[in-house]
Amino acid sequence: MSSPDPQVRAARNHSETSAGRKPAVRGPVVAVTGAATGVGALLTARLAASEEIRRVVAIDERRGECEEVQWHILDVRDPAIADKLRGADVVVHLALDLDLGSEAAARTAYNVRGTQTVLTAAAAAGVHRVVLCTSAMVYGALPDNELPLSEDAELRATAEATGVGDLLEIERLARRAPRAHPGLNVTVVRPAVLVGGTDTALTRYFESPRLLVVAGSRPAWQFCHVEDLCGALEYAVLEKVEGELAVGCDGWLEQEEVEELSGIRRMELPSAVALGAAARLHRIGLTPSPAGDLAYTMYPWVVSGSRLHDAGWRPKWTNEEVLAELLEEAAGRHTVVGRRLGRKDATAAGAAGATVALLGAAAVVRRARKARRR
Repeated sequence: MSSPDPQVRAARNHSETSAGRKPAVRGPVVAVTGAATGVGALLTARLAASEEIRRVVAIDERRGECEEVQWHILDVRDPAIADKLRGADVVVHLALDLDLGSEAAARTAYNVRGTQTVLTAAAAAGVHRVVLCTSAMVYGALPDNELPLSEDAELRATAEATGVGDLLEIERLARRAPRAHPGLNVTVVRPAVLVGGTDTALTRYFESPRLLVVAGSRPAWQFCHVEDLCGALEYAVLEKVEGELAVGCDGWLEQEEVEELSGIRRMELPSAVALGAAARLHRIGLTPSPAGDLAYTMYPWVVSGSRLHDAGWRPKWTNEEVLAELLEEAAGRHTVVGRRLGRKDATAAGAAGATVALLGAAAVVRRARKARRR
């Protein structure tokens, strides 16, 4: 049978595109885990609409809203995921639990086992590239950090902040995977403070009536909008860049700039008081954030993003714009030392009084425990 006339083919392609179906392309088949919610849902929709992507396979424990992809419903820790990855060129693994309310041991078991399973399954299925997403938090927030940090900077974080221990283990798995599975390329994307429908200890910092500042600290704020993260992940999927990639807005904001832009005044506390209170409040269950989270509001962990920039990628959002969106999302929420309060509690406590109340509560509990031991 002879080939259709080129004009006929063009007409068919136009018809398929008009009907909401992508014309045939030679790009990669991409599988996305955690595709039903959050960043995974945004990336899935973005890739499904891209003319450079041939097909998208979406994997999650429930079906998402994107109709233009092939869905597989299963837990990423299930070894059967290997069958679902066959035929994929690239896997983007976004099925991570970094919820502040999750029990730590269960969260770690899910994150680490899930990543191990996906890497092993991808290699078994003949996938040649896996893209993992951790956080720039893995560099650690330290007073002697350079401004900005290069991608090759040493990972000096500890496991003391929420989920960072899991992310460090995922980074270790990423480094080991190409040796364990020759031919498998692993790219790791590390975003700065992620904003856009996210809920973390760092976004909750801006829900407080006062911005807690530790005396003698040197905060530097760099944000990453989820749209820019998805753009960076797409660059990795299309093999425009590889290796360890840091992603965020250009530059950073000093604490004074954040306070001026937000209109939220600071409450300054000595280091020993702030860290000690944070540790006690977390230990007795009053707040979801361990004391280690506080370091990321004290010291810089700004990244350069030079590898993405060299590849031609640029953030579409500025730090000022992302902060404005974060403040809009935070409107109406009331958080003190990482713990969300109801409207009635926040009104009763007052602005600075809410923090004092929680600090006082920790002291009361401590005195009560001492009394019981006598």
